[in-house]
Amino acid sequence: MMDNNEDKLTHFNDQGRARMVDVSDKEVTVRTAIAEGQVTMAPGTLQRIRDRSVAKGDVLAVAQIAAIQAAKKTSDWIPMCHPLPLTGVNVHFSDNGEDTLTITAEVKTTGKTGVEMEALTAVSAAALTVYDMCKALQKDIVIGPVKLLIKTGGKSGDYALAAE
Repeated sequence: MMDNNEDKLTHFNDQGRARMVDVSDKEVTVRTAIAEGQVTMAPGTLQRIRDRSVAKGDVLAVAQIAAIQAAKKTSDWIPMCHPLPLTGVNVHFSDNGEDTLTITAEVKTTGKTGVEMEALTAVSAAALTVYDMCKALQKDIVIGPVKLLIKTGGKSGDYALAAE
């Protein structure tokens, strides 16, 4: 779905080639983003995560660190992202008591561009880490959906995902 504030693709130059958007003239504002993702698995696998009895170690502790590292390194993964000095990354885990782990990441900065990609990358890295640490128990773990819930700051204003 196209954002109402964008009527052209900003990551292409006048020759139709990729470019990093110039944010030199943008205002410095406080910017936040919250993303969320699910990891669905067998009830026994989720119970092993909750009990901290997975052979590779504490799955959520490792996923937490992976999420923070990924948020800090997003511009190394996503070609058109600006490297940003993050002022905060907070990751939470919850589950439905049955078969789904929910990962939520909140990322903050004070800068000229937003942190949506950093929050989405954090959630994705945490989910991939959960898979990596549990793949010996279960190969058919499902990751997704991963989505942006909230974005604040910047010229385009605030965004909140509509209730489903």
